[in-house]
Amino acid sequence: MAKENFVVNAEPRVDQGKGASRRLRREGKVPAIVYGGKDEPTAIAVSDNELFKHLKVEAFYSHLLTLNLDGVSQQVVLKDLQRHPVTGYAIHADFQRVLADKLLHMHVPLHFKGSDVAPGVKTGGGIVEHQLNQVEVECLPKDLPEYIEVDLSGLNVNESVHLSQLQLPAGVTLVQLKHGNDQSVASVHLPRAAVEEEVPAEAAPAAEVPATAQKAPAADAAKKDEKKK
Repeated sequence: MAKENFVVNAEPRVDQGKGASRRLRREGKVPAIVYGGKDEPTAIAVSDNELFKHLKVEAFYSHLLTLNLDGVSQQVVLKDLQRHPVTGYAIHADFQRVLADKLLHMHVPLHFKGSDVAPGVKTGGGIVEHQLNQVEVECLPKDLPEYIEVDLSGLNVNESVHLSQLQLPAGVTLVQLKHGNDQSVASVHLPRAAVEEEVPAEAAPAAEVPATAQKAPAADAAKKDEKKK
């Protein structure tokens, strides 16, 4: 997996609180915090434009980042991001320092391939449904993957790929599997409309009433009329 280099330039901020955060945003800056590692949590501010550009790249969310603060570079990961509910712009970010010998827990996106050649899709008329779009991994910082690939090329109708079937990079484990949760990642199934069309066709013979049974009520009625006479 090719890796990108992301640099986040930050400055310390002294004033905190809602008022200070609003002033920062008016200046084109996003309030943030960096914590973890061997140092105390530090309130910082980053450029709104710079962060906006980074956030458009998927790898930024699951990548080791270089944070420059007061002339010192440190490795961090983006652990949390708050966005404005209307505009979607970042209004606060949390960065976590990483240590080379300490395990990380990070959410990593899934990249799906092979759905167009899967037998269940190509010849079976099925469609692919994704149950997960990301997974939580545990690994050392040096082993952190930008994404995990999911191969769907072998799936037939009513088959699925589970977490235990994913090909993981060396040194990477899935947190879900450590807790015994081997859930489905993606599956192939027939469209709902196709399934609904098949059911009435199969049920039709059972719903047919024999001709003798159809005539029975009429014959009974005729006998009753004859007795009355």
